[in-house]
Amino acid sequence: MRIGKKAERRMAAYQQDLMEKHCEEVENMYRQTRGWRHDYRNHIQTMKAYLSMGRYEELAEYLDQLDMDLSQVDTVVKTGNVMVDAVLNSKISVARAKQITVEATARVPQQLSVAEVDLCVILGNLLDNAIEACMGINEESQRFIRIYIDVMQGQLYLYVLNATAGRLKRSGGSYLSTKASREHGFGLMRMDRVVEKYRGYLDRQDEEGVFATEVLLPLEGPDEDMDTAK
Repeated sequence: MRIGKKAERRMAAYQQDLMEKHCEEVENMYRQTRGWRHDYRNHIQTMKAYLSMGRYEELAEYLDQLDMDLSQVDTVVKTGNVMVDAVLNSKISVARAKQITVEATARVPQQLSVAEVDLCVILGNLLDNAIEACMGINEESQRFIRIYIDVMQGQLYLYVLNATAGRLKRSGGSYLSTKASREHGFGLMRMDRVVEKYRGYLDRQDEEGVFATEVLLPLEGPDEDMDTAK
């Protein structure tokens, strides 16, 4: 699919913004983790003090607070690939902070022929869109995202299912972005172009209250004769 130079520049700017956003989220997650580790010794001393004084109820309450705090910064997904871990965990942290239930299973090789920037575009957009869709649901208990990533028959398989408020709008065979700014529609376009670059497979399906996206990316790399997704 060919698009004009103006649209190409806007898509490049969108990608840059997306990468900066991902980096900021990842850095925030690691900053929280480093902060908790820095305070670890203080936590131990406080718990020892409660124990020595026999203040068991206060110790139990303190442990509950620590458990809640740690659950917000824990690395909940370990795929085997550092970059994928960083993006997934930062997005899951954002989703859970918004009271979205997240279930994730992911196994990814340490080395991939898929460029990290391309995989970041796909993962980032998939999860940003899933989070945004969930935030359209007023009832927090109804918000959920399910993530499954694995290698299947020599291809990287990504599946994201999320709750939505009703069904999404279509124009022809394509889904329309629900975001106000039309620049945000570039997210879907970027995903399409990355999948096309690797001669992969992408399918989006929706039913009342749920939306699912499947992506398959061959692990042998993109066709050298094809245009790169800029």
